[in-house]
Amino acid sequence: MRFTSEQRLDDGVCERPFTIGEIPGILWTPASASPSASAPLILLGHPPLGLQRMYPRLVARARRAAADGFASATIELPGSGDRPRWPAVEQARADLRRTMSAGRRVGDEVVDALVLPLVERAVPEWQTALDALLSLPEIGGPVGYSGGVISIGVRLAVVEPRVSAAVLFAGSFVPRAILEQARRVTIPLHVLLQWDDEANDRQSALDLFDAFGSQEKTLHANMGGHTGVPEFAGEAAAGFLARHLK
Repeated sequence: MRFTSEQRLDDGVCERPFTIGEIPGILWTPASASPSASAPLILLGHPPLGLQRMYPRLVARARRAAADGFASATIELPGSGDRPRWPAVEQARADLRRTMSAGRRVGDEVVDALVLPLVERAVPEWQTALDALLSLPEIGGPVGYSGGVISIGVRLAVVEPRVSAAVLFAGSFVPRAILEQARRVTIPLHVLLQWDDEANDRQSALDLFDAFGSQEKTLHANMGGHTGVPEFAGEAAAGFLARHLK
């Protein structure tokens, strides 16, 4: 892990962009974090739109996490931002747009081509980042995951024992293979669903929630489109993480 810069935000949060090999990322730590008082860590998931475009939303979530005493970090997803283009996934995105604009049902083959390769590449990268982050003296456990792509969150919850709770954003298509893997998820879950999400298959999200094997799982469904998550829903998610990571 190599830090490329450092700045203090106006609320005292320390923001440090970093790279791990070719993977860019950002770490935010609260002013209270130190080697003698390490902070729990939240991994901030996001859609593959690029860190620069997602930064305003990510830094707002990081500031909220820091107010609760948590460090938070994110990484650039494969094929996004300044990382090398990924022609196969770009083709899958084009196929998805073409199918949806024609008003046709999005088939499993399109969903699989779009989501599964991303999961296969992104999850090991998240684990590599987690190794590096937890080696820092000011960062400690437990670890939570918050955000999307929901299939990435599901796979992480299955394969990464260091993730002890997750807030999952139900805003993307879910392959059938991920639905099956969800039955192996046992950590506490808090799932956010926008009921009128124009880019999401609501029934698929409900089926995924039903499939989770967790004894503690909560679904917060709110009226509105993809970007219309109400502020109180974010507060409820923050409260969930505070209960489970402190």
